[in-house]
Amino acid sequence: MPRVVIVGGGLAGLAAAAALGQSGFEVELFEARPVLGGRATSYPWTGPDEQPRLIDNCQHILLRCCTNLLDFYERLGVADRIRFYREFYFIEPGGRVSRLAGGRLPAPWHFTGSFLGVKFLALADKLAILRALAAVRREYPARGELERMTMLDWLEEKRQPARAIDRFWRQVLVSAVNEELDRMGARHGLQVIWLGFLASASGYEMGVPAVPLGELYRAEAWQRWERVELRLRAPVERVLFDGKRVVGVVWRGATATADFYILAVPFERLPALAPELGIDFDGWQHSPITGIHLWFDRAVTELPHATLLDRTIQWFFNKAGGRYLQVVVSASRKLIELERSEVIELARRELEEFLPGVRRARLEQAHVVKELRATFSALPGIEERRPPARTAFENLLLAGDWTRTGWPPTMEGAVRGGYLAAEEIAAACGRPARFLQPDLG
Repeated sequence: MPRVVIVGGGLAGLAAAAALGQSGFEVELFEARPVLGGRATSYPWTGPDEQPRLIDNCQHILLRCCTNLLDFYERLGVADRIRFYREFYFIEPGGRVSRLAGGRLPAPWHFTGSFLGVKFLALADKLAILRALAAVRREYPARGELERMTMLDWLEEKRQPARAIDRFWRQVLVSAVNEELDRMGARHGLQVIWLGFLASASGYEMGVPAVPLGELYRAEAWQRWERVELRLRAPVERVLFDGKRVVGVVWRGATATADFYILAVPFERLPALAPELGIDFDGWQHSPITGIHLWFDRAVTELPHATLLDRTIQWFFNKAGGRYLQVVVSASRKLIELERSEVIELARRELEEFLPGVRRARLEQAHVVKELRATFSALPGIEERRPPARTAFENLLLAGDWTRTGWPPTMEGAVRGGYLAAEEIAAACGRPARFLQPDLG
């Protein structure tokens, strides 16, 4: 059976390894860090109480429409560690809560009753949003200009009120695509709305890992495939080329060889690793995510999660009976220059406006994680510049959320990238296989 070397142990590399390993290929994966998962992982942290914990770098979630990510979890045997919720909670400053959930009507009408009943939008806002949702059905994916306009341009074209933009569209889309509306390509935004909220009645359901992210990729999950070898703390320094083929990768002074190679690394690493590819990343940008971990001396909420309106912090997730919250700020450029203590104080101060229990609680410890290169920035025009899995070198493939996956920069997009690269290898070996799962609806 052909041998494959994969460089990068993020979700794209792991997805390719799982698909190929399950199909009988011999796989050797190299990851520079001591943990798997890339930007969606966990690491040990010890706070002031000197109690070691395994914490996520940031809370990552998925929707039921993330069919390939769910397939990847099924392959690893960890799909039962994802807890799904059928409701979203929107909280206004002052603490008023609105609940949005699917009902008995078929898609795309399943939100109608719940949406009309939410309190954080005026009737005029709701009617404007419904008109725009109808336009999403008409224009995605048929309208070509979506590639060149921002999501904010599209919303203004559809005459969305400022309150509807701030309290609905921004809350949903900035978290999903990790970019601000005035920088986000409209096609990416409309895709999230279509697949997550309109195409099927279950696509919106939110999955939250019930365990630290790193446990989803635990070593035991890979033991079912004897031909898959994972090498941690094994940075690859260089890809070796000979004509139109790759002949090896250099790591720790040694050379690993294979029949096929997959580079599943962040796009900014590619020019140093394989300059022969000649891919132009000029103008590509990153968008950051900030995760804020807060431990209180008592429970401050009973809600499992909520999106928070009109403030900097966007979501919280209840991780331990209301005493441990993970707070998330996507596209968090405004927080990058702030000191750790300033970020913590901002999060606590704003949470007090939504959760009265925070005012009565003592913050025992806190931790801040700034992922400066969390995702590529889904700018207008970027889609045509995303490279496909295949390269000019016959045995070299690319994988990652930044490749031409058909999805925004998400965990789903990363897994799709890995599956697409694996499909190319399987086809080249005369054993065509379909790893990519169809979208819901």
